[in-house]
Amino acid sequence: MRHKKIWVNYGIRLPRVQVIDETGKNLGVMETNKAIELAKSRGFDLVEVGPNTRPVVCKFLDFGKYRYELGKKEKDQRKKAKRVEIKGVRISLRISRNDLEFKARQADKFLKEGHKVRIEIVIRGREFIHRDMIKKVISDFLATMKEKVIIEQELKRQRLGLAMVVARQNNSQNV
Repeated sequence: MRHKKIWVNYGIRLPRVQVIDETGKNLGVMETNKAIELAKSRGFDLVEVGPNTRPVVCKFLDFGKYRYELGKKEKDQRKKAKRVEIKGVRISLRISRNDLEFKARQADKFLKEGHKVRIEIVIRGREFIHRDMIKKVISDFLATMKEKVIIEQELKRQRLGLAMVVARQNNSQNV
């Protein structure tokens, strides 16, 4: 668990702070030492909860419990965060119709799972001369796919040939 530094009790170096008690009642601005003593007398820690305000907002809390709750919230946020991977599909200029359809179905499956798809066209030797054939293979591949796609990265020269990245088109987008 990695979260930013939380200042507690004597770690708070400011002379005056805005204080909120354990019930949520605003006690107003007071000296930090006085606020710490008041929190200790009630069995709580003085915890900085609003570091970006002036004066800084501090609250009477059980610090261990507060840190535990922050950790749980952070973990839930990480769990809910959607991870999008880029899956790859490789085709060549000499690909047969059956193989092209198979690769298109594979790309459709990746898009349905919510991933982006990197389409790589492997080009060997002097095949770069045939730009019209390259464009035809790409357009055939995209036409064979059942999913509506948007091109996120145009066709670019890569190490083995050419590559592009496509993503599933949402119904709300019009391309």
